[in-house]
Amino acid sequence: MGHKVLETPTLDKFANESLTYTRGYVTSPLCRPSLASIFSGLHTPVHGITGNDVRKKNWKGKFSRNHPVEGKIHEQIYADFEKRDGLARLLGREGYLSLQTGKWWEGKPQRHGFTHAMTHADPAKGGRHGDVGLKISREGIAPIKSFLDEAKAEKKPFFIWHAPFLPHTPHNPPQELYSKYLKKEESKFVARYYAMVEWFDQTCGELFKELDQRGLSKNTIVIYVTDNGWIQSEDSGRYAPLSKQAPYEMGVRTPIMIKWPGRIAPRLDKETLVSSIDIAPTILKMVGVKVPQAMTGVDLRDTAALEKRNVVFGYDGNHDMFDVNNRTANVESRYIVQGDWKLLLHDPENYGLPYAGKSAAHPENPEGKPELYHVMEDPHEKKNLAAKKPAKVAEMTKVLDAWWKPAK
Repeated sequence: MGHKVLETPTLDKFANESLTYTRGYVTSPLCRPSLASIFSGLHTPVHGITGNDVRKKNWKGKFSRNHPVEGKIHEQIYADFEKRDGLARLLGREGYLSLQTGKWWEGKPQRHGFTHAMTHADPAKGGRHGDVGLKISREGIAPIKSFLDEAKAEKKPFFIWHAPFLPHTPHNPPQELYSKYLKKEESKFVARYYAMVEWFDQTCGELFKELDQRGLSKNTIVIYVTDNGWIQSEDSGRYAPLSKQAPYEMGVRTPIMIKWPGRIAPRLDKETLVSSIDIAPTILKMVGVKVPQAMTGVDLRDTAALEKRNVVFGYDGNHDMFDVNNRTANVESRYIVQGDWKLLLHDPENYGLPYAGKSAAHPENPEGKPELYHVMEDPHEKKNLAAKKPAKVAEMTKVLDAWWKPAK
């Protein structure tokens, strides 16, 4: 991606060997809703997981997963998501073994089709967003090796949900990497984060090497996407404004890369718009599994279809869900990227609602007025052109409302 300081040799090589889209977007700038979309191929208001936790609006406490009453609210979310045909179940019906590692929010992974899982999801033992699964890559890839042994023994094809807690907090990289970036960055927080990114790159290399040594690389599809953005604050261990939990480019942009040697020609695409909801149907089509009608994404190999669509959408909700029976109760913003343009429409009631120091609101737009940006010329969204181009705002609002229009 052209960073002047960070070094990611493994991912650079992977990108050069892949169909690489740099204009990828996630469906939400928050991990749980975004991960649910990647797994299910559904947008946030459709799958219903619009935040990470549950609480009453304007109430600081969260609903406990381990509470006899509040826990039932979380169970309702898991049970509803269980009704969705996600990747593990759909592939499982065709004989695939599947392994869950890393981040996972939706209760026991086996409920959603995984045959193998690291996460136990027991709230009494700290189950929330991955528990034991969060050790993957930070503490090696032994569970993946064991799973691959079993798949080979059973002569079964396999699917791995690899969602390592990297470069996620806690930022505790190997000292040698931290020292390396301390020499390049004045901020210890930025240096530490950059070290985390390179550590993640190294762990990707460990996984790719394992596939190579087993002779699996040529017949294994590897897809890369991130769940949400993070720009490191120079003054603290937190993220900077307008990145995570915010619908701006640094919160929702991601490369999306697909590697399948001999089957997908490597190519760098800096123009075409793609979405994380495209990943699930692409996987299913590549392995010959029928795509459920509910999945509206486009096959990432179909350049003509992607160019014809030329639009992606997203939903930004508060960190917590306020009402699990109202899938848009916590909406703060909706966004649409169409061609070179991006429009953000904010909910007047929830926009910029604080959460643990959250600053999702643009500092130049505290009122939550519409925001229009030419993101190809202004990728850091510094020039809001909404007031100057009302016709463009109206045109894109119509398309955005056709995707999802909030209740009045």
